[in-house]
Amino acid sequence: MTTQHRTLGTTSALTVSALGLGCMGMSEFYGTGDEQTGIDTIRRALDFGVSFLDTADMYGPFTNERLVGKAIAGRRDEVQLATKFGNKRGEDGARLGIDGSPEYVRAACDASLQRLGVDHIDLYYQHRVDKAVPIEETVGAMKGLVEAGKVRHLGLSEASAETIRRAHAVHPITALQTEYSLFTRDLEDEILPTIRELGIGLVPYSPLGRGILTGAITSEEQLEANDSRRTAYFPRFQGEALETNLGLVAKVRAIAEEKGCTPGQLALAWVLAQGDDVAPIPGTKRVKYLEENVGALEVELTADDLAALDAAVPRDAVAGPRYGDMSSIDA
Repeated sequence: MTTQHRTLGTTSALTVSALGLGCMGMSEFYGTGDEQTGIDTIRRALDFGVSFLDTADMYGPFTNERLVGKAIAGRRDEVQLATKFGNKRGEDGARLGIDGSPEYVRAACDASLQRLGVDHIDLYYQHRVDKAVPIEETVGAMKGLVEAGKVRHLGLSEASAETIRRAHAVHPITALQTEYSLFTRDLEDEILPTIRELGIGLVPYSPLGRGILTGAITSEEQLEANDSRRTAYFPRFQGEALETNLGLVAKVRAIAEEKGCTPGQLALAWVLAQGDDVAPIPGTKRVKYLEENVGALEVELTADDLAALDAAVPRDAVAGPRYGDMSSIDA
């Protein structure tokens, strides 16, 4: 069992397991999910001390929160539970836009609490910034949830530096969740310095580059037909871009072999080495990959190792944008 912990935020601090678990893929997006396998994976994570669980109402939609709720039943006090609102979807899966209105904030929280079967959420994120609603109004409503005891700490996801500053002025923001990995480092320019100035923690999602950094993906054909990575929404997995990116993964693999670990463990260790205020949430729906990810906590990287990885994967070497449509990203 791992006992490594990290603290997110300073003004409104939340202590979490150093490595979290992203639960999204158990229900949607990365091929077919299986509820019992997902529940087994979450419970195994808790046995390891991986207690920082991440879900969202839109995953499924709605089914992932129910799955997480079943998995943590009877073990709520072991868990730091994070969920998100803002990406509206219908029961049929239709995408209905982004909603940051105060009324929706309150309704979404109540619905999440019911699906999760809990009386409070430890970390409640706005999943995407609603550019039609001032962030002050959205965070003001989120602050009301804290005052009501429904939520303990507040977070933002994919927010710009300016939005983060404005939000933090209304109520302390504990964590920013955004994509960060050896393959995605643009937040280092402006966002990372901003959150560190304000005392806000970082929760990197897709720290394994949506699985490509594990070395397990060698062609598009490997992915299930209903895997969203096979679509134009994820350009890094298409055609020549995938070939280029797999070449970078081969370099990561070579360094990993020297270190006596897997490429995925090395990639996670790199993220963990970026600071004690960083708690990545690699997603998986299988126990064996969870166990591999936990092994990253034992990988210690020297300054030479970090320099070798920077040389192997230069920031501008990755082919393709991280999303085919970046319009929902606050910039």
